[in-house]
Amino acid sequence: QVQLVESGGGSVQAGGSLKLSCATSGLTFRNYAMGWFRQAPGKEREFVAAMSWSILNTRYADSVKGRFTISRDNAKNTVYLQMNSLKPEDTAVYYCAAGALSVTATMRSDYWGQGTQVTVSS
Repeated sequence: QVQLVESGGGSVQAGGSLKLSCATSGLTFRNYAMGWFRQAPGKEREFVAAMSWSILNTRYADSVKGRFTISRDNAKNTVYLQMNSLKPEDTAVYYCAAGALSVTATMRSDYWGQGTQVTVSS
């Protein structure tokens, strides 16, 4: 009965901003690292960002460093992804994930959200 429910996706012009939210239930939120992945049409799912349960460790894909910020509110069992300076190549379905940080600069995902579409037009 673990659920990750995303919101905040939509369409935006290049250079704009969006903030994604992922509300979780059915799991001990503080026991999990949280992260975001994305998948564009015809491409593999790729890692975007992750944060440890303690918020002391964060990781970002090179393509989003300086533009995206991951955060989490352990009291609300919610993780966020602030997306600034959006580019058309950021267009993808974005997925929230719960798991653990890996030794390869990404994360292991035990649970997934349903995904939310982000479309950036030029």
